[in-house]
Amino acid sequence: MNLDKILAISGKPGLYALKVQTRSGFVAESLIDGKKITVGLRSNVSLLSEISIYTTSAEKPLVEVMRSIAIKEDNGPAPSHKEDNATLAAYFAEILPDYDQDRVYPSDIKKVLNWYNMLQAKGMVSKEIPVKEEVPVKEEAEATKE
Repeated sequence: MNLDKILAISGKPGLYALKVQTRSGFVAESLIDGKKITVGLRSNVSLLSEISIYTTSAEKPLVEVMRSIAIKEDNGPAPSHKEDNATLAAYFAEILPDYDQDRVYPSDIKKVLNWYNMLQAKGMVSKEIPVKEEVPVKEEAEATKE
């Protein structure tokens, strides 16, 4: 699952895929209806790959939380974000047992589940751990040639 180019834009519903960067901002495409919008630099934009969830020990990246949901649901949809808060909190405790209940609000849980279901509907979730491409390191002998 790659969330590097998936955006949440404050004041806009849903998620967006980053398409093109421009001098004055960028062009994003809605994952809901496919419409493209231009977003200025003054807009409050969050990359999903940069978001983390508070736990009692440290912060857990959103991609790992979404992978946990995908494993639990076998890449299927998660419960609706419209369920009651107690049900959602119990579900979130199953996928992330050590989440910080004081700093992770019900609205945060709803947002994560809503985002997961949007990405799942587009086939963008995976149980697999992404394999990072390794850049070959030049040998010291080559680097110190005279």
